[in-house]
Amino acid sequence: MSDFWNERYKQANYIYGENPNEFLKEQLALLPAGSILFPADGEGRNSVYAATQGWQSIAFDASTEGRKKALQLAEKKQVVVDYQIDTLDDFDFGSARFDVVSFIFVHMPPELRTRVHRKAAEALKPGGKIILEAFSKKQMTKESGGPKNIEWLSSVEELQHDFDGLTIDLLHETDTVLDEGVYHAGKASVVRLVATKK
Repeated sequence: MSDFWNERYKQANYIYGENPNEFLKEQLALLPAGSILFPADGEGRNSVYAATQGWQSIAFDASTEGRKKALQLAEKKQVVVDYQIDTLDDFDFGSARFDVVSFIFVHMPPELRTRVHRKAAEALKPGGKIILEAFSKKQMTKESGGPKNIEWLSSVEELQHDFDGLTIDLLHETDTVLDEGVYHAGKASVVRLVATKK
């Protein structure tokens, strides 16, 4: 899978754009800056943005090309991101380490998704939050991005199950219009979640 992403990220332009995800931007504006983790962060648009807002930004991805572009973007914005090379399965999330863990369009097979989501919940400090946006299963009929495997797409019920130990602050499916580079463009169906560790 890292070969696929390395090939995609080799392009000179930022294929998902340089600007942060809008839902993430809205949610971070409501919180005091602290430590934040971005799993599968790709070219770094979200982790770099968080760093510009005063967050201690930690990110990882399996793609060396993604990391290279993320560090270039961080340099351009004059911020520091602790960006590591690792996989969703192997990364050591730890316990009570982060104020926020943010999954922005991180799609996985079901058995891995639940495992990773629960590790992320364990990694939150008390009062810490999960911020998540993913394509919903209705995205299968749309051409605006996302995997073409319905099992890798998300539903409200699946996310409720994955994060059942947290307090759900917001969880809904909605339609939006994406303008995030060449691969996330146009009308899209997404699921959004904010959940807090007790």
